[in-house]
Amino acid sequence: MNFTRWSARLPGTQRRAAARTEQTTSPDRRGEGSVPAARAEQLTDEPPSVPAVDELRVREVLDRVPSLVALVHGPDHRIAYVNDAYTTAFGVRPLGERAREALPELDALGLFPLLDQVQRSGKPRTVKSRKAPDGRSYTFTCTPVAQGDGKGGSDGRGVLVFATDVTDHAEAAERLRASERRQRETAVTLQRSLLPQELEEPDDLRVAATYHPGGTEAAVGGDWYDVITLGGGRTALVIGDVMGRGVRAAAVMGQLRTAVRAYARLDLPPHEVLQLLDGLAAEIDANQIATCAYAVHDPNEGKLVYASAGHLPILVCDENGTVLRADEPTGPPLGTGGWMHASGSIPLGPGSTAVLYTDGLVERRDADLDEGIAALERALAGATGTPQVVCDRLVRSAGVTPDHDDDVAVLVLQHPARTGPDSELFRNAALELLGGVEAAPRARAFASGVLTSWRFPADLHDLGVLATSELVANSLQHGTPPMRLRLRRTDRRLIIEVTDGDDHLPRRRRAEPGDESGRGIAIVATIASNWGCRRTPGGGKAVWCEFALPRTQGT
Repeated sequence: MNFTRWSARLPGTQRRAAARTEQTTSPDRRGEGSVPAARAEQLTDEPPSVPAVDELRVREVLDRVPSLVALVHGPDHRIAYVNDAYTTAFGVRPLGERAREALPELDALGLFPLLDQVQRSGKPRTVKSRKAPDGRSYTFTCTPVAQGDGKGGSDGRGVLVFATDVTDHAEAAERLRASERRQRETAVTLQRSLLPQELEEPDDLRVAATYHPGGTEAAVGGDWYDVITLGGGRTALVIGDVMGRGVRAAAVMGQLRTAVRAYARLDLPPHEVLQLLDGLAAEIDANQIATCAYAVHDPNEGKLVYASAGHLPILVCDENGTVLRADEPTGPPLGTGGWMHASGSIPLGPGSTAVLYTDGLVERRDADLDEGIAALERALAGATGTPQVVCDRLVRSAGVTPDHDDDVAVLVLQHPARTGPDSELFRNAALELLGGVEAAPRARAFASGVLTSWRFPADLHDLGVLATSELVANSLQHGTPPMRLRLRRTDRRLIIEVTDGDDHLPRRRRAEPGDESGRGIAIVATIASNWGCRRTPGGGKAVWCEFALPRTQGT
């Protein structure tokens, strides 16, 4: 094969040759008396002319370039030329042989279909970063060339294969991908370790939660959830989302979740908890904000009291399948500052199911957010079964897959409608405390009768009456009307609670030997499994204590 015939037909060669011919045959514009070009060069200070690129021999250039070059021709791609770099990489290749047998490295890289395509279309094609049998990576560009005058049909067409060694770039890219994978795995591990390993199990609620990190191409976010038993039968439920990615977002999430648990122990109204979180979020990282919904369930009130800091609305499906959306009130995200949050409420009676979730469940790039929430409402309306079953169904209905582009956190809670023998384990009794000093003996008699009817053993009966007496006496001495005594039993505990109109919270203190008062709360704290107090929305307070039931009482 005469390589000169192919070099004359490389792209651009004909145009440059024609331009040189035109310049040679055209008359000198300076006139007949002008100095010849060679003489003119001698009479000036300009350096000698440099040979034009068109004057270089193509083969000499290709022999010396560090990139791999091969030229094949004809429909069966017979080898016309390989340069020194190609020979160094893959060994000597016989000219005139079919490339499929003589260039097995191209076959291993899957380039022969590309050669056919380039030859048919007459258009160049490029494939990036293919690893060759020699272990190095190359980017291949296949360019069509024509033989002779270009009128030889398919036999007159060839393909110039130009391969650039990109091994260093490919290895750097792989190291970067490996580093990103390690960072993501670290973030996922941190994220999961900061989420609850086991959810607390309230007496009156059944709960389930799930967390799905984003796909491998998405950095882990700061989604979190939590269930916190507050005592006295009340339960706090939390869902949140740090607006960031990676380890930093997960770390901020962990700090906020820890703070929520600490603030929840104060048994504050939801909006006050968010107010405290707002200030803390700004201190943790002023450049990172978070959304959060905090809700408290009290089985005696039959509703969910909540506050939202820029988070998506809580959804509640009642026993009839009607879904309610807790839209208002909603304040700005945590960390923005300068906003007074407010609490709202939504019914959550027996037979109801509520779902708290992050935006990864309902937000899609090609759809409006309201459409995603509406689709979730429809899925919730038709969801039945345990909280875990409902949780899984909502995730499936939203189309969440392992390669989902955002984190997803979902928290489902149910307030079961108990009937039959199960209902005997969940009972309530209440007494309005009217009058003066006679209220205390009336409260003791009421508590004794109730605990007897609930068939408590004698020791637990006596402890319950004593705790009732001390709590009522404390309220009569330090509180104001209206006063109310409430007893509640679940399958696990006895709860005694006294409310009054004064918002001064009692505290446990050490009574001196000569003191005639100050021992009531100390006695309650000593005999009860747990005790606490909180301010009530109407401006008063509630003081409560709990007694764990023996195993036989919880069955």
